[in-house]
Amino acid sequence: MEVTTSLKQAICALFEVHQDELGVHRVVTPLEYSGSGDRVVVRVRPTTTGYQIDENGDAALYASMAGGDASSEAVLRWSEGLDGQSPVRLSDDELLVAFASDERPIASYIFRVAEAAQQLYALATSRQPHHISDFKARVTRAVEAAAASTGFAYDSDVALNISGDFVADHVISTPTPLIIIAASGIQRLLEAEIIHMQYRVEKIPGTVIAAVESQKSVGTKQYERANYYTGKTVTFNPTDFESLIKSYTLQ
Repeated sequence: MEVTTSLKQAICALFEVHQDELGVHRVVTPLEYSGSGDRVVVRVRPTTTGYQIDENGDAALYASMAGGDASSEAVLRWSEGLDGQSPVRLSDDELLVAFASDERPIASYIFRVAEAAQQLYALATSRQPHHISDFKARVTRAVEAAAASTGFAYDSDVALNISGDFVADHVISTPTPLIIIAASGIQRLLEAEIIHMQYRVEKIPGTVIAAVESQKSVGTKQYERANYYTGKTVTFNPTDFESLIKSYTLQ
């Protein structure tokens, strides 16, 4: 009896429950994303018809930051297999979510969502055949062409005079300098957002333009978010990117 009681207390103590705004409960579970040390966090959100239980898109985000791909064939096959086996679904915006009409299944759904988050992360970060990309070289060629046709000078691998020791892939010396970031992954895209923020905070003239190889390479949610936190974020196309840079030189 004592062992049973102490085990129950010990197991419950492993879960941290926090009440956030708008009636949302945030549950920090003892489960971790493999190899990262980040704990799986599940949110319980009240809705008009019951409760939504989700992991806030963290599994896909952490996987992308670790160089993984939450849109891989393995992940898609796994998500299709959830139907009929789990209350959890993977939404179009890479959110693992379950719905409960009342409070009774919430506790078990928290476990199912956390379990699915671990599985998605593991599948998304499983090693794929190494792919060598010439993305940064193609961005460089587009910058060279745009600078040559507009007559503006540019520099590459420029240490920026802001907090954080950030480096731009290219800086074009227009009246308001164009800071070009070739974001081959989510971490570099996040750096572009921080650079943009620092330029605003420190009131330094400059426009941050981030180019990503594809939305898939950084995650759809992060790509859409980046357009609000940079001067411009685009999926790279040589002709369109060159035209974009030229349009900024005319402003």
